Amino acid sequence: MVEMKKRLLVILISILMLIILIGCGNKKENEVKEKAEQGKIKVKALKGPPAVSMVKLFADNEAGKTSNKYETSIINSVDEVVAIVAKKDYDIITIPSNLASVMYNKTNGDVKIASILALGINYIVGNNDTVKSIQDLKGKTIYTFGKGATPEIVLNYVLKGNGLEPGKDVKIEFKSEATEVAAVLASEKDAIAMLPEPFLSSAQVKNPKLKVLISMGDEWDKVKGTLPKSQISGVVIVRKEFAEKNPEAVKNFLKEYQESIQFLSANPNEAAKLTGKYGIVPEPVAKRAIPRANITFIAGNEMKEKMTEYLKILYKANPKSVGGKLPKDDFYIIN
Repeated sequence: MVEMKKRLLVILISILMLIILIGCGNKKENEVKEKAEQGKIKVKALKGPPAVSMVKLFADNEAGKTSNKYETSIINSVDEVVAIVAKKDYDIITIPSNLASVMYNKTNGDVKIASILALGINYIVGNNDTVKSIQDLKGKTIYTFGKGATPEIVLNYVLKGNGLEPGKDVKIEFKSEATEVAAVLASEKDAIAMLPEPFLSSAQVKNPKLKVLISMGDEWDKVKGTLPKSQISGVVIVRKEFAEKNPEAVKNFLKEYQESIQFLSANPNEAAKLTGKYGIVPEPVAKRAIPRANITFIAGNEMKEKMTEYLKILYKANPKSVGGKLPKDDFYIIN
């Protein structure tokens, strides 16, 4: 009887130990899973060229080929990007270049710029090729959108740099959005407009007669005293706390992001397919837009030099366009 009780006790202790071990194992597994989820870097890209620049990164992340693990999402509007940055609901995000400065000022320096992602994306377009230079715009009307924003500043800067006074030598008629500009081009055979990518390519798909007449990025570079390649349409920013606590992760991201951008020029057709797959723009539009979107990777001191130049020009035209004051040196991540 005593022997039987001992055996039962041993069995009960063994079962209890097994339950404890299983419980600890499950707890450890859950902790690992939780840690893995917490370790994912929140990367968000604005729809358009900024998101296009990341398509290979998105694909590699899904295939488990990236050094970092990313939680990726595509944001539909600039207003959403601003709200996300204000709430700090991101680790890395793409943003229009001037808004990076605006948000740096609004968040008391919580925003740090890691790289330039695209240069000039605006083009003068029309249904005929009567306009071959900026001087040919004298006496004409340009339809565009973005009054009070960077498109207007870019257009005015190039016109003035060529001795033309906006509103006097060249009439500028602003529409509320790109589709309205495209509608004018479709209905008026002699209409001239300024459109950015990918809106330009979308308009060309619907209106094959539409021609690219002038690259505003090229004309920007020609303005006397202007630093070449300093018209910057988009940048990548990193949340300050994340950048300071995870320098190696930021470094890995920039390497993988640069490879993603290089993929665009090396494999444009495959890049266009990925762009369609992720719902950024349809594949036929992407095939036209990618070569003209001026997507590039510029980091470090060169990034700082070009961004500083661009923001100074914007500030001179309208201080509000950069948030009222120029960012300090801590705005830039220099590796």
